[in-house]
Amino acid sequence: MDTVILVHETDNKGSFYVEKDGERLAEMTFSKAGSDKIIIDHTEVSDVLRGTGMGAKLVERAVEYARKNKVKIIPLCPFAKATLKRHQEWNDVL
Repeated sequence: MDTVILVHETDNKGSFYVEKDGERLAEMTFSKAGSDKIIIDHTEVSDVLRGTGMGAKLVERAVEYARKNKVKIIPLCPFAKATLKRHQEWNDVL
């Protein structure tokens, strides 16, 4: 499955997600903390995508977003926190 991770934002919240046929198969949600930080609070991957590394891909997409938008990530979600910790090359967004 060729996946595209999309981003949806409002003024104070957002999500990175994968959708197929109108159904969200993976999602990582965040809240904005001012203009320079996002707080990742939840990551969920459906059984259809389990074992594909999709959770880590969502975190990587969040890192790309943070770099592009010059914001820092505060990972409250245990999965995101553990994934970020394993990748030293992403420390610049923490």
